[in-house]
Amino acid sequence: MAVTISTNELKETLELTPSTQNIMLVGKHGIGKSEILTSYFQSQGMKVVALFLGQMSDPGDIIGLPSKVEAKDANGNVTAQTDFTPPYWFPIDGKPIVLFLDELNRARPEILQTVMDLTLNRKLAGKVLPEGSRVIAAVNDGDEYQLTDLDPALVSRFNIYEFRPTVEEWLNWAVGAGLDDRVINFIQDNPTWLDGDSGDKKRDYQGLDKSADRRAWKKVSDLMKKVDTIKDIHKRVIAGIVGAGAAAAFIRSAQQRNVITGKDLLLKYDKTMKTVEKYQLHEFAILNESVFRFLQNAKLDEREKTLAAKNLGQYIDFLRVNKKKEALANFTSIFEKGTYEQAIVFMVVNATEVYDMLNEFVEKL
Repeated sequence: MAVTISTNELKETLELTPSTQNIMLVGKHGIGKSEILTSYFQSQGMKVVALFLGQMSDPGDIIGLPSKVEAKDANGNVTAQTDFTPPYWFPIDGKPIVLFLDELNRARPEILQTVMDLTLNRKLAGKVLPEGSRVIAAVNDGDEYQLTDLDPALVSRFNIYEFRPTVEEWLNWAVGAGLDDRVINFIQDNPTWLDGDSGDKKRDYQGLDKSADRRAWKKVSDLMKKVDTIKDIHKRVIAGIVGAGAAAAFIRSAQQRNVITGKDLLLKYDKTMKTVEKYQLHEFAILNESVFRFLQNAKLDEREKTLAAKNLGQYIDFLRVNKKKEALANFTSIFEKGTYEQAIVFMVVNATEVYDMLNEFVEKL
């Protein structure tokens, strides 16, 4: 069984692994493999070329088209040999690339034979990839996929990891990407819906079952940004994106709950506190996490930084004065873990009193 790594661990693995070693990521579709790899390597100044092997029907899609080349030998005799025109993606400028072989275990056997030489010698039809190039493959895993068995010799040429991004990593990304708050809050409250059907195994159409995944929730967010009042048609459209079960749970959440987010609390403190004052402990735990997540990812101007720092101090004072000990302990424990580094930096720079106060609380725990 492959070792499991999260998004942050994947980035660390990419940093540690020499370019001469190949990496294979195992995981479901829609969890962000290609997006994360592209973002990471582009930040390193490297071009990422994604080849969807499951959609290729001929090795020429990878190695290029054959052509006959004539030449004269030392005796003046004309000889002919076959050469291959480099495919569209081949780096003729000599700069290293990242070759992302997606859907490796959905490829035809003849495609896999072409990949064998590529993964071992970094060659395609005699043409060598520039030094420093990397080969990374992704495979789907699960009974719902039509898969091709991979040759053990091919598998042995990869370092293999099961890629499983955490819910917290997705939520941080979602806040930074500006996804609709209703989607973010729903997944925070119901994390089992992020990557599946939360145990609902009812099947209506063989091969056409729709279930939730991370890519689908981004689509829901794009839709919801234009929606204030949820109507029946919205329910149907969302069900077509994430499946009926996830859609019903999401709509129910969006209609029933007046959610206060970390952004609301820190930028609209006076308007939100009447609701927050009535919170139970589990609701404070959700709000506390949302505060850290907002400070971790938000891009604030100077006025907003000042306002957020002021309101953060007021919130901590509210928890302390009103003897919300468990809620304050929860906030302090999140602070102590250090997961949200940028949020802590915000406190150090903009809310020093809060930072010092939390450190005192940590010492008393």
